[in-house]
This record gives sequence, C-alpha cells and structure tokens, in this order.
Amino acid sequence: MSWRRSWKRPGGKNDPERRGAAVAVLRQESEICRLKKGDRVGLIACSDARPDSDREKIGKLCGILRNAGLKPVCGDLLFGENGQTAPAKERARELMGFYRDPSVRAIFDVSGGNLANGLLPWLDFRAIAESEKLFWGYSDLTALIGAILSRSGRPSALWQIRNLLEDDPAAGGQLQRFIGSVLGEGCSLFAPECRMLRGARMEGVAAGGNIRCLLKLAGTPFWPDPSGKILVLEARSGGAYLIETMLCQLAQTGAFSRAVGVLLGTFTELDREGKGAFAEEMVLELTPPGLPVAKTAEVGHGKDSRAILIGGRAVLERETDPFCSADRLL
Repeated sequence: MSWRRSWKRPGGKNDPERRGAAVAVLRQESEICRLKKGDRVGLIACSDARPDSDREKIGKLCGILRNAGLKPVCGDLLFGENGQTAPAKERARELMGFYRDPSVRAIFDVSGGNLANGLLPWLDFRAIAESEKLFWGYSDLTALIGAILSRSGRPSALWQIRNLLEDDPAAGGQLQRFIGSVLGEGCSLFAPECRMLRGARMEGVAAGGNIRCLLKLAGTPFWPDPSGKILVLEARSGGAYLIETMLCQLAQTGAFSRAVGVLLGTFTELDREGKGAFAEEMVLELTPPGLPVAKTAEVGHGKDSRAILIGGRAVLERETDPFCSADRLL
C-alpha cells in the first residue's frame, strides 16, 4: 500500500485506529531543569532576530518571568540591528557570554526561523560541556540543540519560553506547568500524553526535534549519533511530499536502523490539512518492523506543547497500571 493512498484510506494495515493504539506514559529526567527563585536567566535569539513589533511581547515575557521569581537578562541581539539579524559570529559570542557567566543559571532562546546552524563553527563546546546550565529552544534551534548534544553531551530542553505569552489556564496552563516543573517538584511540563503505534516500550536518550532543522546537521561534524536514541520528530511546515522526502532522507542516514524508538510530535501543516496520519504511516513503513513508534499531540509548535529533554534519558511505555502516573520520575 502506498503512503499517499493509505492516508486517504483509514483502516489500512498500519492505520493507528485499527491497531488500537495504546495510551503510553513518558518519564523524563526533569529534575535537571530545576531553577530557584532569584535565579538569573538569559533571553537570547540564536536564530532569526525578533521583529521590532515584538518588543512589547518580550517585555511582557520578562514581566511574567519576574512575577514567577526569576530575573531575566536580555541579550543585546534579540532584535538585531535596524531590524536585521546580527552575524552568526556575534550571536555565537553572545550565547557563549551567557554560558560563561556564572550568575546565569539557564538560557531561553526566543527565536526561530532559519539561521541557527550558522553559529555552530563559532561555539566553544568544551565550555558548554563544563557548564551546568540548560539551553531551551525549539524549531530552528533543533540544529543548535543537536550540536550541543553531539559535541558536548549536554542536554537541552525542546520548548519555547514564548509559550508563556499564550497561557490559557483553562487548558491546563503553560505558566502553571512551567512554575510547577521548573521552580517546583512536579514534572507536568515534561509529561506529554502519548500513544503507542507499535511496540510497548522504548528507553534511551532523546534526540532530534524539528525534522527540517535536524537534517541541517546531516553530513556535518555536528550530527548527533542516533545509536541507542529515541528519535523525537515534529514539523511546522511541509505538506505530504515535503514530509515524505525529509523522512526518506532521515532513513537514508541510517538513523532509524540505529535508534531504539521514534516519538512523533505534531506535523502542523499536515494536521491542518487533515493528513496528520500520513506522517505516522510513513514512519511505520520506513522503520524496522520491531522498532517501537509512538505519537503525541503535545510536542511541537502548538502553544500547548510540552517539553522534551533532548540529551536526557527517557522511558516511554504502555500504561498498564491504573495508578501509573507521568509525574513519576526515572
């Protein structure tokens, strides 16, 4: 059955509904993300600079963080110069300044777009490896997060701090989850609801993120070794053909044959077109028959997205115990 036909015809051999996809529990090492009230945190733009029209939003974000008990420190290049993104070498210098500043306890990237991989040759990965602070970002920052993992071994959080600007307490509350998981003892920010598409359990270090931006690292010294990893994959843009070609390229790198599992997040454009199952079908066809595959609607570009610790150890398994809770840590 071809992929293009199978997503139009529910009930195919790989159709998740037909397989009776099971609810799964994801547990991550979320304690490594803990901050304390009074901690200084850096705000930076390693990818495309934020537009001038976002100055008020970033100011509001700083207010939210202050009210939560943190002390935000804004980088000088958040908005570029005259609306233009600063050169890669300058952005790398600003990032390393935050890493080397002992008073800064975490780094939150507020950007996205296309330019993050330009920083990689200018980074001091030894200094990053020696730092205990966590980098947070998503989308195009997948390239930076992947390089941090491959060259320093440090974990990073795949999540966008600007989600706090879209907080909806009625929908669970990003701010509530952030405060509870980062400044408290909970882990709800790191507990997306999942379902198993194939297999019953996967365990390993998480790698990946946005598939387009992950593939920027293919063939470079910054490519994260997928061996023994849970590959996390999501996408904002891309119809069926574009997602198909990116998944095929990923398969041709050998990533699927060396991974211990795949966790699919949201594929925003496909989901909007009502073709979200297409990505699931393709992954099930491209991966080895025994490789566990899972799906979550809570990792990706949605404002309600939860966080994945890229470089952190994770366990994802079918929920068989009625008292099993995603709030349990490894």
